[in-house]
Amino acid sequence: MNRPSLSILLLLPSMFCISGRVEPARLARHSRGQAYIESSCKKTLYPSLCIQYLSVFANSTIETPQQLAQAALSVSLYKAVQTRTFVLKVAKELKAMKSKDYQAVKDCLDQIGDSVDRLSQSVRELYRLEHPDAAGGDGVFWLVSNVETWVSSAMTDARTCVDELPGKKVNKLKAVIMAKVLNVAQTASNALALFHRYAAKYKP
Repeated sequence: MNRPSLSILLLLPSMFCISGRVEPARLARHSRGQAYIESSCKKTLYPSLCIQYLSVFANSTIETPQQLAQAALSVSLYKAVQTRTFVLKVAKELKAMKSKDYQAVKDCLDQIGDSVDRLSQSVRELYRLEHPDAAGGDGVFWLVSNVETWVSSAMTDARTCVDELPGKKVNKLKAVIMAKVLNVAQTASNALALFHRYAAKYKP
């Protein structure tokens, strides 16, 4: 992952933990940023989730569709990485216990791992889209198509896990995994919608 993407990803855990107190000097910027985020998120499939996760950026300088798309993709990647870590831990425990649920969880782990890879690719491609010197000669439409393909594939991988994990019975552990993975699919969906808005400027 390139430096800009990694920097955003590393900042996300602390940003999600910051309380809602805003200093007076930042209040105006916060209000503008929050209004912009809420307005943009209304056009996604999961607006409440979109606002919840992107509101941590309200104090930053997110004022353009490109910045919002970058933030949304980075949040989606962060949630995917979190979920992969959780599912990996569960899979190891189930394997040690020789649980009959191990293979289904292992398959889901592979799928969410693919989601992480694809979202990482999409964040890199968006960076290249805004930095022609890093694009290596690839055209704008090629880069836009790449982001759309990677994010769509990440959503498909996550939803495949949600659809196939239950098997004959949904226990509490499977339900927790499914909820976390569904969250990844939904944040990816929101990120794709916000990217489409940004990428519209490149289309005829």
